[in-house]
Amino acid sequence: MRVTDSLFQPIKLGAIEAKNRIIMAPLTRGRAADPVFTPNDLMAQYYGQRASAGLIISEATGISREGLGWPSAPGIWSEEQAEAWKASTEAVHKAGGKIVLQLWHMGRLVHPYFLGGEPPVSSSATTAPGHAHTPEGRKDYEPARALGLDEIPRLIADYRNAAELAKKAGFDGVQLHAANGYLIDQFIRDNSNLRDDEYGGPATNRVRLLREVLEALVDVWGADRVSARLSPNGDSQGADDSDPATTFAAAAQVAQDLKLGFLELRQPGPEGTYGRTDVPQQDAMIRSIYTGPLVLNSDYSAEDAAADIDAGRCDAVSFGRPFISNPDLPHRIRLGAELAPNTNVPKSWYLPGPAGYIDYPTLDEERAAGAA
Repeated sequence: MRVTDSLFQPIKLGAIEAKNRIIMAPLTRGRAADPVFTPNDLMAQYYGQRASAGLIISEATGISREGLGWPSAPGIWSEEQAEAWKASTEAVHKAGGKIVLQLWHMGRLVHPYFLGGEPPVSSSATTAPGHAHTPEGRKDYEPARALGLDEIPRLIADYRNAAELAKKAGFDGVQLHAANGYLIDQFIRDNSNLRDDEYGGPATNRVRLLREVLEALVDVWGADRVSARLSPNGDSQGADDSDPATTFAAAAQVAQDLKLGFLELRQPGPEGTYGRTDVPQQDAMIRSIYTGPLVLNSDYSAEDAAADIDAGRCDAVSFGRPFISNPDLPHRIRLGAELAPNTNVPKSWYLPGPAGYIDYPTLDEERAAGAA
């Protein structure tokens, strides 16, 4: 028996039947067509190449112009975008795979460049640390304005619209991006949420927007085709929390109450978050509250992923960067083959065009070229 055999057991992620437990994590790649953030055939080829994953979680996809501030990232707020996404979902399904769309609002991490000079929105009037990526180069983040109470129904309607368009586009479900310091995470964490209304203060209030957005997604898709991504450990793009155990227990309770199909955590793996080992791990606490399938993500090797599944720490593991240069990652893991390195990284992660995107060979192609 191979040490990684548990990765190849099928699993039900809500209503989605995954053929293995090697999930493709969301990866921003910046290949959509500007200026309307529209998916294209290059993206369809990329996703189709990786359909051997048990489930593909798409790159983060903007729900509105207000919420999208990454050059050449895709959107899902128009019929045109939904129609363009069909090439990707059809490519994945034709190859025997499953794919869900990750819904994204970047909040204060949207630079005014993308908003015609207007300030971004956030839970509170704060400024993210560091720099934004824009077509004109890196720019300092600028102050956000607090989202008004009267604007929250409109925001939830944007998420609902995106979920409905994702269904038209042929996805198998949707995932709410509630992690990594983006808008929902900005509401969840107490160093970025300074509100004194029903969306601020105690953790149960700070997860209110998480709950209301997820309720809208569930209304469109059914709970068993909706998931969420959380990052419950340490600072993430300036978003942090003074009591993450209490905060993310409240977030996990939302997932449990709504009976989401699965929950994905950006979480310290065997080597800790971003190489850190001093960040408390919250997955055991979350697993004690949320009883559905739990997917962990963060720099896993195949062996460590299998070990955590075998130990009951999680039910599946999502792999990010290994899928960039290994379109057939499950096949390589099954054979114990060496993984291809990420050449031209990070340069090729976000540049337009096929180089470093769809030109990585499969193991079979490598071996055939070597034998020629």
